[in-house]
Amino acid sequence: MRAANHRFFAGVSLCLGLCASVLAQTTPEAAVAVAAPLARPGLVPVAAVSAADTAWMMTSTALVLLMTLPGIALFYAGMVRKKNVLNTMASVVVIAALVSVLWFAAGYSLAFTPGSPWLGGFERMGFAGFDLQLAAGKLAVSHVAPHIPESVYAMFQLTFAIITAALLVGAFVERMRFSAMLIFISMWTLLVYAPVAHWVWEPGGWLAQMGALDFAGGSVVHVNAGVAGLVCAWYLGRRTGYGREPFEPYNLGLTMAGAGMLWVGWFGFNAGSAVAADGRAGLAMAVTHLAAAAGALAWMLGEWVVRGRPSLLGLCSGLVAGLVAITPAAGFVTLRSAVVIGLVAGLACYWGATGLKRLLRADDSLDVFGVHGIGGIVGSLLTGVLASTSVGGVQGSLITQAVGVGAVMAYSLVVTGVLLWITNFVVGLRVDEQSEQAGLDIAQHRERLG
Repeated sequence: MRAANHRFFAGVSLCLGLCASVLAQTTPEAAVAVAAPLARPGLVPVAAVSAADTAWMMTSTALVLLMTLPGIALFYAGMVRKKNVLNTMASVVVIAALVSVLWFAAGYSLAFTPGSPWLGGFERMGFAGFDLQLAAGKLAVSHVAPHIPESVYAMFQLTFAIITAALLVGAFVERMRFSAMLIFISMWTLLVYAPVAHWVWEPGGWLAQMGALDFAGGSVVHVNAGVAGLVCAWYLGRRTGYGREPFEPYNLGLTMAGAGMLWVGWFGFNAGSAVAADGRAGLAMAVTHLAAAAGALAWMLGEWVVRGRPSLLGLCSGLVAGLVAITPAAGFVTLRSAVVIGLVAGLACYWGATGLKRLLRADDSLDVFGVHGIGGIVGSLLTGVLASTSVGGVQGSLITQAVGVGAVMAYSLVVTGVLLWITNFVVGLRVDEQSEQAGLDIAQHRERLG
């Protein structure tokens, strides 16, 4: 573990160096909030709520949850070794359950209620306020989305919190204690994800006030998770045998099925972030699809040139890269710009998962930083360059994006490292070598695939 700590602190300097070339964001919800009559969550008559928008947001919520269950579970499980498939799936499932309870108990209030520029208030803590006076003909709504029930908006944002935490699993698979993962993810959700979401997506957040653009989670989700995953990989150290023996994926068919669910679910992720069933949501859906297609083709071509043949894993990784990169830009760019973003992201993330990964000397097992971190950085940066006032009504700024993403990277890096140190001190992060050799399915759960 001492060697892992040395790698961690060495990695800190490398990651901070990357911050100089990165970016940030705000949200579509911020545009809604400008015209909203409410300064904070409150009550409105039932008739003031849009049935069409509510139906679309409930559909989007289900689509985003599908991205995690079973999307991420299948995507990741297919890439690990057979002896760790069930542990990987169990980790994703328990994160969905754990983050759900934490979100309604505290996370949503910290992220999406007015407080300071750094953190939200406490009025929605402990499940308070979502069903106030429902029987009396009034509904609780958020000041960010006053035309849909707050319960729906909170659920939609919950699915983002779930998938962000679930993405981290890809960085520490096959070697982290299940109990340590529960403690770490609990703290990370409340102390890293919720504050960053507040900075960017709550209208009073300091990055939102600065004008950073993030339509659906380029930095809140992907840069945040990518950097945190890299820190986890540095801190935990490499898997036993990494670089010396082949780590054969269990079943890339599962990975492809998971990637397909991510592609479909991402329509809820991006188009849902319009928080309305309108033309902007429709355009967000179209640019999402085009960016995914361009990302898959760019990764395939890059791999074909470098390695002499394309692969299914490369196609799946490339489409995810395109989806990640278009996420911050989805409500701000044209269809042509979406293709550019996807092509650049496919090539950049291919490098991130190969050349950059070797430079960083981290066993980021399933390329959380290489795909989500690099894709989020590329997409956020290009949002500042390609944002069209005719689409989103806002002017992009490369400098603002770079400052914002750099701030998210630095915060996620430092606080994630501290939380890992705390978790390691309390229960120990890593399984012993014997358990790692046997596989975490048996060692942690007493289960195995047939």
